[in-house]
Parts: sequence; C-alpha cells; structure tokens
Amino acid sequence: MTRSGPSEMVLIAATPDLQQAITAWQNWLRSEKRAAAPTITAYCTDLHAFLRFLTEHRGTPPGLADLAALGPTDFRAWLARRAADGLAQTSRARALSTLRGFFRFLDRENLAHNAAIGAVRGPRRPHAVPKALAVDEAMDVIETAPMVASQPWVAKRDTAILTLLYGAGLRTGEAIGLNRSEFDPGAETLIVTGKGNKQRLAPLLPLVRTAIAEYLDACPFHLPADGPLFVGVRGKRLNSRIVRAAMQTLRSYLDLPATATPHALRHSFATHLLGAGGDLRTIQELLGHASLSTTQRYTDVNAEHLLAVYRDSHPRA
Repeated sequence: MTRSGPSEMVLIAATPDLQQAITAWQNWLRSEKRAAAPTITAYCTDLHAFLRFLTEHRGTPPGLADLAALGPTDFRAWLARRAADGLAQTSRARALSTLRGFFRFLDRENLAHNAAIGAVRGPRRPHAVPKALAVDEAMDVIETAPMVASQPWVAKRDTAILTLLYGAGLRTGEAIGLNRSEFDPGAETLIVTGKGNKQRLAPLLPLVRTAIAEYLDACPFHLPADGPLFVGVRGKRLNSRIVRAAMQTLRSYLDLPATATPHALRHSFATHLLGAGGDLRTIQELLGHASLSTTQRYTDVNAEHLLAVYRDSHPRA
C-alpha cells in the first residue's frame, strides 16, 4: 500500500477500475462530505482490510464486478474474521458502516450495485437510554433518505422532514402539524406551535429551507395555504408513523441503534448545539421547553459541564 497524501491511500488489493472508484470516493469524502484527513484515513484502512480479506479468499484482487456479486455470507465471513482477529465490537461496527458508505457511493455513481450488504447485521451496542446521534450519523440519515424512499417526491419529502428535525430541533408532531402558509422559502425563521399551543420562533438554516423548497417543487399535490405542508401519498396530512417507519428503514440500512428515532434527531440538534458552545437558555428557547431542568436532562448536561460553563461565562467566576 502506498500513500499519495496524508488522507489518501492507493489500495493495491484492487483492480484498476476499483482503484479509480476508491480515488473518486476519497475525493468525494474530502470535497462533499468535508471529512477530516484522519477520518478519511480510518475509512480507507477499514476498506483496505476488507479488500485484503477478499483477495486472500479469491486469490486475486477484486474489481467492481466482484463487489457487485458479493452475497450476505461474504460480508458475514469478513465480520467473523475481524472478530477472530480481536477487533472490538465498536471497531467492527465502524468498519461495517464504512463499507456501507462505500457501497452507497458506488451505487450513486452507477459503478456497482449490491443490495446484499443491506441485509447484514453488524454488532450492536446496547443503549439503556436515548442517545444523540453523532454528527456524521445524523448527516448520513439525511443524505441516505432519498435512497430508501418509494418515490422521488417522497424522497424529497422525507429529506425535508428529517432535515427540519435535525436542523431546527422540531418535534415530529410539530413538523407534520405545519401548514403550507407557515413556510416562506425566503424567511430565515419559522413560527412553530408546540406543546400546550405555545408558539416559538425557530431559525431556519439555508439547508433546511432548500430541502423544504425542493420537496414543494416535487410534490404532486396542490397544497392550499390553510392545508398541511407535509402530505402522504394520498395527499392528506402526513402521519407520524410514516416518519417513524422511514427512520426505521434508515436505521436498518445504516446499522444504527434502536435509539435512532425521529426524536433522536431533535435530541442531536440540542446536543450538538451544546457541544459547539451554545448556552442552555438559548437551547431551551429553541426546543420550546418550559423548564430549564428539562433542557438539562434532554441534552445530558452533567454537573461538570455546567460548572465549566459557569466558570467560563459568569462575570464573577
């Protein structure tokens, strides 16, 4: 294996067509996903281990056609080998996630298609309490939504809703309860009606506004101003169970834990804001919580972090 840069790896355990695909994947990770150099290196290490495993079993380096022909037993055999090599559950789960991401890239670029990897269950860590998704997991959910939807316009609808949950911290009920008149593609805020009919102002990132606008352009139904913003395949207001079902499909496809629910995207919104330095009072307002104590529990704020915020922020600290 040779290196062409700190975040690039040319994998020798592959035919030229596959090597070109890997280079394109690396470029996509860097330019589109904006992945850090150590992250790209870790992904490439996982992929190289998989290709080395295939080469040992086949006797020759694999190509794109070989990857397309792999079945579930091939992927399970690779996971079994990684376990036998002493790789921890978390590392095996990450390796499988890397492989899924690479195969999704191949599919998007029409280089190779393999549905078998979607049927492979990786090692899962038990989660006793709801947990926020990592930033890359949340983005994977949003970016993968179009790939598992039944129709192109449904794909844009699901993407818009999931982007709204993660990008603005809405509850599922708040999102599907929006009327068409309440969304202005040129406005940077959205009035949200939450629990107890209490209203709050939610800022809308350009990414969120664009996702909703693209859904509206693709929606085959006429949406009157006093009617629902998000509709189902029969043109009626979308039901929350449809959102949960879409997330369940994505959870299986991305090998995410059972706690990766639509509500977890709202939880991730708050947690990631806090991790980036957002203050609790602002997050409380964004979430629509009546009590600050609710926000503290919701974002898993511990006493040590609160003390750190106090020391860094209080004028008398």
